Amino acid sequence: MKYKRILLKLSGEALMGEQNYGIDINRVAQYANDIKEIHSQGLEIAIVIGGGNIYRGLSAEKAGMDRVQADYMGMLATVINSMALQDALEKVGLKTRLLTAIKMEQICEPFIRRRAVRHLEKGRIVIFGAGTGNPYFTTDTAASLRAIEINADAVLKGTRVDGIYTADPEKDPTATKFEHISFNEVYQKGLNVMDMTAFTLCQENNLPIIVFDMNKPGNLRKLADGEHIGTVVS
Repeated sequence: MKYKRILLKLSGEALMGEQNYGIDINRVAQYANDIKEIHSQGLEIAIVIGGGNIYRGLSAEKAGMDRVQADYMGMLATVINSMALQDALEKVGLKTRLLTAIKMEQICEPFIRRRAVRHLEKGRIVIFGAGTGNPYFTTDTAASLRAIEINADAVLKGTRVDGIYTADPEKDPTATKFEHISFNEVYQKGLNVMDMTAFTLCQENNLPIIVFDMNKPGNLRKLADGEHIGTVVS
């Protein structure tokens, strides 16, 4: 394995599969099998999932809702997704722990850094829910922060596209893909990789980001084996 410990960032929208809303159980099952494949090789895995398939705080704010209230609702959506993935991982025989930034004793543990690291050392897959626990911060920022806190080797950002392009490849057929790009180049070109807070955290802590297509079975294993998949930001 190229890495010892990674943080896998999944978008909530990816969990929809071909649906327009909610959770596609088949897509979650595919993710669970892909994660099991790399975990069986000894890789320590932490996961952060977005909540956009259920609720998006920014969209609610534009519709007139209080931003803080909307963001807390979005955090709860990430917990629902985290529980769905936890269930799928346990169905394929993996041991998991769900830790959240908002206390919910009946369903998960509170986030404590040392406890999270110990779970990883014991071979458990750790899922971080409820973002950072603070409004105005995205799950991308939560992923960067948690990755730094647990000393992960990289943030693997699983998306619907196979890397970073000069423009949105779903809208612009002439967009070209970057194989490797520096943090400074992303700033200069104004590319949308993560929100600025998350991106700056990674840059300041020399934490590489790899953007890849999570929906293609086997990509996660190739990435963990050191194959060049997607786009590397470092």
